[in-house]
Amino acid sequence: MIDFKGRVAIVTGAGGGLGRQHALALAKRGAKVVVNDLGGARDGSGGSASAAQQVVDEIRAAGGEAMANAASVTDFDAVQAMVQQTMDTWGRVDILVNNAGILRDKTFAKMELADFRLVLDVHLMGAVHCCKAVWPHMTAQKYGRIVMTTSSSGLYGNFGQSNYGAAKLALVGLMQTLSLEGAKNDIRVNCLAPTAATRMTEDLMPAEVLRALQPEAVVPAMLVLAGADAPTRTTLCAGAGSVEAAHITMTQGVWIGIDESADVRLQQHLAEVLDRTNEMVPGSGSAQGTHEVGRAMAMLGQG
Repeated sequence: MIDFKGRVAIVTGAGGGLGRQHALALAKRGAKVVVNDLGGARDGSGGSASAAQQVVDEIRAAGGEAMANAASVTDFDAVQAMVQQTMDTWGRVDILVNNAGILRDKTFAKMELADFRLVLDVHLMGAVHCCKAVWPHMTAQKYGRIVMTTSSSGLYGNFGQSNYGAAKLALVGLMQTLSLEGAKNDIRVNCLAPTAATRMTEDLMPAEVLRALQPEAVVPAMLVLAGADAPTRTTLCAGAGSVEAAHITMTQGVWIGIDESADVRLQQHLAEVLDRTNEMVPGSGSAQGTHEVGRAMAMLGQG
């Protein structure tokens, strides 16, 4: 097993489902764990500290160390207080698993904007708040591991989940930049796209599929992404015992120029632009511009 002895982890949304499995697995491997959960319903309503405390009791009964926290990730002051409590108790914070989330599914035509904003607030801004609160501590100790929970709904789309999908892909964008900014201080930031049978998915899939998608099957990918030897700027997809990697790629493309007939040429060559032969995974956003300017300079030089 990957060793987490001496490490301190914060897991949000850890009162049940996948977050609970993450917290139990980290504690089993020696980490001290802050079990954070607002204790609300699947749509984010309500709240109770009992869910988090039950997981803490499980960890302690197994001989581990843990404490409960019922802060809402949407409340930055409460998140900061949670991180300060962690520092006061254990002196460091090594791992953050951003797992808290809610669902308010409807087609975009029928969705209220308030429901769109709330899902973004919990998934995206909740992760931002937690990252912002732990970042100075991870920077000072020159070590940190952050796991964002993205989703296939964000990576590839899913009917009726425009709010959830938008939030989940935004987390990938956050990961891309934080991994670059954290590199000099050994802060590694990754994404996990789980497929798991939890309260969030119980009425979205057939029963036989849910039986195959136990949350425990996702945990190994989280442990690798949160470990000392973790990669960075990596998105792993995991479910039912399988693990894949997702990439945001760019094709080689075609130079079409900038004159008045460029749109016609693009239409004529669109299949070549979409051709994924020799596609690349840019090292950063600047790679797109470098590729485009280099292509233009080469083509104009030929003229």
